[in-house]
Amino acid sequence: MKQHSFFIKIITICFASLLFGSCIREDIAGNSPEANFESLWKIIDEQYCFLDYKHEGYGLDWDEVHTRYAQRITPDMTWENLYEVLSDMVNELRDGHVNLSSSIGTSQYRAWFDAFPHNFSDSIQSIYLGKDYVNSSGLTYSILENNIGYIYCGSFSSGIGDGNLDQTLNALAVCDGLIIDVRDNGGGNLTTAQKLASRFTNERVLVGYMYHKTGPEHNDFSEPKPVYIDPSNGIRWQKKAVVLTNRRSYSATNDFVNSMNQFPNVTLVGDKTGGGSGLPFSSEIPCGWSIRFSASPMLDPAMNQLEFGIDPDIKVDMTSEDIARGKDTMIETACKVLKNLD
Repeated sequence: MKQHSFFIKIITICFASLLFGSCIREDIAGNSPEANFESLWKIIDEQYCFLDYKHEGYGLDWDEVHTRYAQRITPDMTWENLYEVLSDMVNELRDGHVNLSSSIGTSQYRAWFDAFPHNFSDSIQSIYLGKDYVNSSGLTYSILENNIGYIYCGSFSSGIGDGNLDQTLNALAVCDGLIIDVRDNGGGNLTTAQKLASRFTNERVLVGYMYHKTGPEHNDFSEPKPVYIDPSNGIRWQKKAVVLTNRRSYSATNDFVNSMNQFPNVTLVGDKTGGGSGLPFSSEIPCGWSIRFSASPMLDPAMNQLEFGIDPDIKVDMTSEDIARGKDTMIETACKVLKNLD
C-alpha cells in the first residue's frame, strides 16, 4: 500500500507539471548529478526572495528554468560539467549576490556592471587626492584645490572607527562642502555603512524597510520592518554633501546610498548603483557545494525595491574628453553642485 501511494504521488506531481511545464522530482536523494540539480533548484525556489519580483521585471520563470536545465543533466556527467550547468542556472537570476561555491570555482554574475560604463579611474583620482591625502581606517581623504572635502570609501568590509571618523570630519570641517565617493565599493558590513551614514543626520530618519522569507512559497514574507538611521554621538557633517556612485556601488554600498538619499543636504551624482540589497542566506547541496543569495529584501521609505539599484539625482558619466585631460567628470560635477555653480 505504501509503495502504491508512493507511485501515485509521483504520477500526481508529474501530471501537475504538464500543466505548468516542469516535473520537479522531490523524491530524488543521494549525491548524483540529478540529486544535486534538484536540491539547488529547490533551495532557490523556496528561499530566494526575488523570484516574483524578477518575473515581473524581466519575465523570469523559475519552473521553465527547471525544465530547460534538467535536460542538460546526465547520470555520467563530470563534476566540472555539473558545476558549469548549475552555475549557468543560478546566473539566470541575474544577481551578483548569488554565488555557487565549490572546489572547482565560484560562480559570479557580472553583467549587472559589465554592461555599463565603468565611470571610475584610480589614476585620475590620484590627481585630485594630491600628495597630502590621508588614509584613515578604510577611508582616504583630502581637501581639493577648490576647498571641497573629498572622502573615498572603497569598501565596507573593514570597520571604520568612531575616532577615525571624528578625526576625518574634523579635518574637513573648514571645507565648503564634502564629496563621499563610493564608486567601485562592492559592499561589506551593513553596520559599517550605517555608521558612516549616521554622520550626516541630526535626527532619526526612516531610510526604508526590510522583510524576510517565512515559508517556501515565492510570496511567503514577514511584515516589513522599518529601518532607521540614528544620528551619531560623534562629529556630524552639517554642510552640503554629494555622494558619487557607479554601477559597482553594490550590496551594503547600495544600502548606504539609499540612506544618504533620505537626507535633505545630500545629492547623489553619477550612475545608477548596482543594487544587490538584502541580507545573505547560505545553504548546501548534497555534494557539499554551497549556495549563497539574498533572503531579506530591502525597500526605500516609499516601499520601492532596491534590488535593481538607485538612480542618482544628477546622472553623469565620465566623458572621454575629460579622461584624456586627466579630469573626472563626476568629481567636477559634484564640485559645481557644492559651489552652487550648477
